[in-house]
Amino acid sequence: MSGGEILLILAIYLLFFGAKGIPSLAQTMGKALYQFRNATRDVQNEIMQSANDIRKEAQVRMDQMDIEEPTIKSEGKSHFPPPPTTVKREADKNNDSAEVE
Repeated sequence: MSGGEILLILAIYLLFFGAKGIPSLAQTMGKALYQFRNATRDVQNEIMQSANDIRKEAQVRMDQMDIEEPTIKSEGKSHFPPPPTTVKREADKNNDSAEVE
């Protein structure tokens, strides 16, 4: 919700329930926000725990097969292998030189 939407809701609430109801509304909104943040944190923790479990299981299987874990070097270089080099055949070299002349 944007700030304008919240202000609109507060204005409508003020019209229906008066100024005495605003503290209870603020308390309810605070509790809802607190619960939402806790739920978000719980979901993030669950995802991270699952990822760690999968990583550990994969490591155990790689250890059983004597495979080393791949390492990623990020020294400003790309994580992708370099593109394959093309080898020109003699016929292609002759065609290139004929075009230049």
